[in-house]
Amino acid sequence: MEVNEIIAINLKRLREEKNLSLGQLAELAGVSKVMLSGVEKGSSNPTINTIWKIAAALEVTYTDLLELPENNVVHVRKADIHPLDDGAYHIFSYYKRNPNRKYEIYQIEMDAGCVHESIGHSKESVEYIMMVEGEMELDVNGEVHRLQADDGFCFDAVVPHKYMNNSKDKIKAVLMIFYKE
Repeated sequence: MEVNEIIAINLKRLREEKNLSLGQLAELAGVSKVMLSGVEKGSSNPTINTIWKIAAALEVTYTDLLELPENNVVHVRKADIHPLDDGAYHIFSYYKRNPNRKYEIYQIEMDAGCVHESIGHSKESVEYIMMVEGEMELDVNGEVHRLQADDGFCFDAVVPHKYMNNSKDKIKAVLMIFYKE
């Protein structure tokens, strides 16, 4: 793919994400609307200074306009994940935190009788749980909550918390940790 095409794709996407018209962005960037339209169509060859002006107006980095957009289609197979096991507590990391993602998504499985304790996560984090199979008790800072299949629950993940499977069956839940920072 030619660099003009890459810039055109990124410019249109970023402009629309900011809910800006071509005219509004042209004014913010200090370039003509005709020039900006040509860049967004891929028919214009912008100078480096023009790209810098557009990036500054969009409040993005220069490379945000020049790099190929990441493939947003990701297929994760549980069979390809190496779980972290802590005895009867098994955690499968589906999506890790990265500079573009302020959260992590896991599937947790707990064998019968399993208790898993957490001292808490980093400052400004929130934990979301959705029970998939079974029933779990969740102790959040000393207060116990009973979660059943299809229940959801969220809490400030900085505080100590404990997952307890007091049943005779394995349980499954989806866990998301969101980082505000």
